[in-house]
Amino acid sequence: MKMQSRENFGDYSKTFITDVPTDLESETAIFFARTLPRFPDEAIYIYSFKENRMIYAGGWEEILGYKDSEINMLALVNMSAPEFAPFSHELNDKALQFIHQKSKDLEKYSFSIELKKIHKDGTAVPISARVGVYSSENGKITAIIGRFQVNRSLIFGKIMRYAAYGPEKEKFEEELNKILFSYLAISNKEREALELVAKGYSFKEIAHDLKVSHSAIEKRIIPLYKRFNVKSLTHLVSFAYDNSILP
Repeated sequence: MKMQSRENFGDYSKTFITDVPTDLESETAIFFARTLPRFPDEAIYIYSFKENRMIYAGGWEEILGYKDSEINMLALVNMSAPEFAPFSHELNDKALQFIHQKSKDLEKYSFSIELKKIHKDGTAVPISARVGVYSSENGKITAIIGRFQVNRSLIFGKIMRYAAYGPEKEKFEEELNKILFSYLAISNKEREALELVAKGYSFKEIAHDLKVSHSAIEKRIIPLYKRFNVKSLTHLVSFAYDNSILP
């Protein structure tokens, strides 16, 4: 597989990314291999910002055809299918920027994305990925963990799907929504509200059901008009079904 150039990364993330793989014989890697739970069809990595390298990789040959000793962050990011790569790079960038502004409860922050990765044999693999802070010291991130699960039930349209998690979940996702507005993407919270719209709920009813304010629901739904170039709520719901946003 031909890798993209390093310049295609988000400008922020590339400052922290290297092509140094895991030393599978290290005590750290052996420890994680023995103690870190891993589900079937799942691969895991742990990347250390202190060492600027992967310190653990497991399960990658099973899901993407690469030996664990071949997995490094540079290669992993570049395995995204071309149509997903720009958005994936930008999401990594902006999520890392947001978390770097925080100094408390860092291990509680993570984000997820549904995308296609390219197997070593050239085929596309549907992946549900979640990346989060694994460890921190003195209010700074020292390592992140990524879990990549093969999800063959995913149906991809042209809309990217993602979610944010953490103590400031609303603000985290709101920041990503603003920054990623130029992409055809939808967050988990936006999709949650849109699903209730499709069932005929009013904004007031949705707000009550989700235990948020009426204006919070408006902020999730109204921006989708411009983002997806639709003219009405009915058009938005139709667009969502046509593009596999809603089941």
